[in-house]
Amino acid sequence: MTAKPQTPTTDHTLLAAVRQAARQEQFLEVVSAEEARRRFAHHLDLSPLSGESVPLASALGRVLANDLAAPIDAPPFDRANVDGFALHASDTAGAADATPVRIVLNPEVIACGHAPKVEVPPGTATTIATGGVIPRGADAVVMIEHTELIESIPAIELRRAASPGQFISYAGSDIARGETLLRKGQRIGSREIGMLAACGLAEIDVVRRPKVAVLSTGDELVALGAPLRPGGVYDSNGAILAAAIAEAGGEPVPFGAFPDDAGALEDAVRRALTECDMVVLSGGTSKGAGDLSHRVVSQLGKPGILVHGVALKPGKPLCLAAADGKPIAVLPGFPTSAIFTFHAFVAPVIRARAGLPPEAAAGIEARVPQRIASEMGRKEFVLVSLVSGEHGTVAFPSTKGSGAVTSFSQADGFIEIDALVSALDAGTFAHVTLIGDAARAPDIVIMGSHDIALDVVVGALAERGFSARTIAVGSQGGVAAAERGQCDIAPVHLVDPATGIYNRHLLSPGLSLVEGWRRMQGVLFRPGDSRFEGRSADDAARIALVDAACLMVNRNAGSGTRVLVDRLLAGARPPGYANQPRSHNAVAAAIAQGRADWGIAIEPVARMYGLGFLPLAPEHYDFIVVDARRDRPAVQAFLAALADPATRAGIQALGMQPAGN
Repeated sequence: MTAKPQTPTTDHTLLAAVRQAARQEQFLEVVSAEEARRRFAHHLDLSPLSGESVPLASALGRVLANDLAAPIDAPPFDRANVDGFALHASDTAGAADATPVRIVLNPEVIACGHAPKVEVPPGTATTIATGGVIPRGADAVVMIEHTELIESIPAIELRRAASPGQFISYAGSDIARGETLLRKGQRIGSREIGMLAACGLAEIDVVRRPKVAVLSTGDELVALGAPLRPGGVYDSNGAILAAAIAEAGGEPVPFGAFPDDAGALEDAVRRALTECDMVVLSGGTSKGAGDLSHRVVSQLGKPGILVHGVALKPGKPLCLAAADGKPIAVLPGFPTSAIFTFHAFVAPVIRARAGLPPEAAAGIEARVPQRIASEMGRKEFVLVSLVSGEHGTVAFPSTKGSGAVTSFSQADGFIEIDALVSALDAGTFAHVTLIGDAARAPDIVIMGSHDIALDVVVGALAERGFSARTIAVGSQGGVAAAERGQCDIAPVHLVDPATGIYNRHLLSPGLSLVEGWRRMQGVLFRPGDSRFEGRSADDAARIALVDAACLMVNRNAGSGTRVLVDRLLAGARPPGYANQPRSHNAVAAAIAQGRADWGIAIEPVARMYGLGFLPLAPEHYDFIVVDARRDRPAVQAFLAALADPATRAGIQALGMQPAGN
């Protein structure tokens, strides 16, 4: 009996499939997820891409390519926070229900957007709208609701006294000209857009989004919207991955779906590598006869395949590769496996190239260090900044008012106070809902006096991989925070009246002093003012004190500058003494805009505002360090940055003299 011959075609096809499977098996070396990430990262450049300039309207969700300094003050002038009357706070002394005070109204009405034309003499008041410019001479605003109009005079009657600075937002109290508004690497959300718009910026430099090619493979794939043929499935992976790439900060570039044709797929991937920064494929990474993506990838460039097989479920067939510096990821074909492995291995690479930090958590429990009063009947949301305390994370409520555009931007999250609760007691643990990418408390907390050169140190710290929270509370506030263990470092500049030595008298057990830099304080004035031009600071002050028309601008109590002011005045209280903004910038702005004639601030601010400067005293701006926190990596990094020659050069470029120079 003659044997029936076998079908050559069938035997050949089966043998080819077996050989193909055997060849593919060599690529499948299962490694741990940690090892896969290590291999992948070792061959990649994970630094942010270069910058590009975009209109502000297109900046949402993008990442700043460089530090951005504020070009103006915000607000740009001292402004009223309420509808009411601008006046001298001293004129309201003793006002009460039993002893009302009557103040004559000036004829001017200051509307928002219009500069005042008339000075407010003592004993008078000027009607002012919310947002209006505080007129010369006034140092407080009273609410219209707290007054009674006497039309026949005309005048207003007050039954409560006003305090200096009441209902006034000083120039630069929200954003100070020259300060670092946003830092390199910060993601721009709606609140940052508000900050940038408040400074008049129409374009900014952002990190370029990585272009990520998206390809799908498989004979079974059908384009979305086309009729579904027998055995076919829609290419859902392409749509899922494109959306995930956009969420991760990349720019998806869809290349479509390709059949199991090695030549066509190789041509498409090579084109994708030419046009894009990264390639993501889905399908064709397993051991089946039709799975060829990994074979194509292995021929594209060095080093080629780095990982083929990861100890994950789902996601075992994952293939990671690099071709001449560009990452390639071949994800499993099943949608669940594809998206799982994308988020675990691909999204971090995209985020790094886009300049984004790792993904943030949604919330955190934190202790509230101080009592927060709340109005009954309304649910309240309190913005907080997170810092690391001795007993866990601490949530500091924001101290800036609702008119400040930086309040929301500088907050890490918010806590919610129920409508039936009148206060949140100090020491309460509360849930903090995180905002944006805020994931944890900063690595280091700096509370105390602020200085523009401090931005140089904080920037150097950021380059070392440490995040910092800076909270400006003045020198005395910084000392108190250090003593309570609520900060790591407190910048200070307070002179001991008894010895004339700066800052050392502030130390107590557990605190030590690290020298920072020297800065010159002096009298600021408008160029050409003969009362100041060409004189010494002491002589100019003497002349100003006998000139009733010479209006000063003071500084807030507790600040180092206020100590110098009071020493110079020797007990005198000249006109404008009650005008007490909280920053050097606000002092300079008041003088530059003619709302005051002189004040004391640091020399770099005088130059920034184009003002005259009479040197008064060199000041020591130093740092109190909490000894119990000195060994923390972030604190050590801060001290190293402070001593670094590049940092010192940056400080010196701002007009400061680093200690030891």
